[in-house]
Amino acid sequence: MTLTAFALIILAGLIHACWNIAAKKAGGDARFAFFTSFLMMLFWAPLGWWLGRDAVPRWGAVEWGFVVASGLLHVAYYVILLRGYRKADLTVVYPLARGSGPLLSSLVAITLLGEQISALGALGIVGVVGGVFLIAGGPGLLRAAHDPAARQRVHKGMAYGLLTGAFIASYTVVDGYAVKALLMSPILVDYMGNFVRVGLLAPVVLRDLPTARVLWQAQWRFALLVAVVSPVAYVLVLYAMREAPMSHVAPAREVSMLFAALIGGHLLGEGDRLARILGALCIAAGVTALALG
Repeated sequence: MTLTAFALIILAGLIHACWNIAAKKAGGDARFAFFTSFLMMLFWAPLGWWLGRDAVPRWGAVEWGFVVASGLLHVAYYVILLRGYRKADLTVVYPLARGSGPLLSSLVAITLLGEQISALGALGIVGVVGGVFLIAGGPGLLRAAHDPAARQRVHKGMAYGLLTGAFIASYTVVDGYAVKALLMSPILVDYMGNFVRVGLLAPVVLRDLPTARVLWQAQWRFALLVAVVSPVAYVLVLYAMREAPMSHVAPAREVSMLFAALIGGHLLGEGDRLARILGALCIAAGVTALALG
């Protein structure tokens, strides 16, 4: 992994952790996903037009197919993530989503796309996944909680986290192939997907406009924050994929868990502090191994 790719991933991880904390505090549903996608489409329109005015007319069916597939997968990922945040704790949903997604996408990149990974890189993946497991609660996740309500909440968090991770793996592979094999602009891949997301989510808003207005008044600040910063984080990752193998970049993204453990855990008051610190250290060691491997 190049130093440039490593730096991009570190910065993307910090931004990613921050916008997920904002999304958790918003407590939104599919309508919040629409708000963020619509605001992304508006806020980033000048850049999208500037980069797309020459490139987009040259796209064929294959390129548009990947844009549509990316938009569909991102909608499913984001809606499931938001639902998980409403049903369970961020310190369960987020770590499991971030841990299982890169693991799956790395396995796909290695087995199907022919990418190579060194023994040190493989140890890095183990370190990242192990750290995520500790932050999510460690062995306690595998034991029944004394409180039935708490047990149910943890189980829901695990289910939503793993399902979100599967969609993370899916869109990572689709978008990674688009920027690496088709040489599509990372910014355009992400920006044009907004039109797909807005089109899919608009019926949810239009079904009940009065409720949507109430939610907009309560959530627009969080939606604007996510709309402005979340594309930056993901585009940085897509650029990193141009500099380094997907099987290295995808797990290294989990450095965001280090920031989530130190920032989100304090702000939201969730999780065991010692387990979060140990998990963050494992993630830091894993990311370093990936960078060197």
